[in-house]
Amino acid sequence: MENKTIDNLLEGFAGESQATRKYSIYAKKAEKDGFINASKLFKAAAVAEEIHAQRHLEVAGKVGTTADNLQDAVDGETYEFESMYPAFLKEADPEKDKAAIQSFTYAMEAEKVHAKLYKEALDNLDDKEEIFYYLCPICGNIEKFVPEKCSICNVPGTKFIKY
Repeated sequence: MENKTIDNLLEGFAGESQATRKYSIYAKKAEKDGFINASKLFKAAAVAEEIHAQRHLEVAGKVGTTADNLQDAVDGETYEFESMYPAFLKEADPEKDKAAIQSFTYAMEAEKVHAKLYKEALDNLDDKEEIFYYLCPICGNIEKFVPEKCSICNVPGTKFIKY
């Protein structure tokens, strides 16, 4: 028997998650355009939507142990680089949309790295040694060291953001 409430919670999670990201992007644009009040409103709304998304996911029973969550992340990233993005690229290629092809390619290549890093984290979950991660702000690649340049998009390593 299908549980419609769980389906609705997960659909709500997806919608609220998209709104979170969209409003964060809108906030950056409004700030760049000099509309500080609009930017602040978008930022507040983004956090509000994140609260909704988190609650929906928790109530749906989809937040597990850290090990479970890492495995879910490995599975999700693997699906994206093995199935989702290759299909998107196959459809974008005949349309010759260079910006979309680049966006899909950067994401696909970064997802491979993400899956590997999640798997490493899962395999070494009990290791208490602190690790720093470095994020490429252009393509989303993540490294455990600052590279000379990004292996995916060639942005200088000096642009990477430390986590």
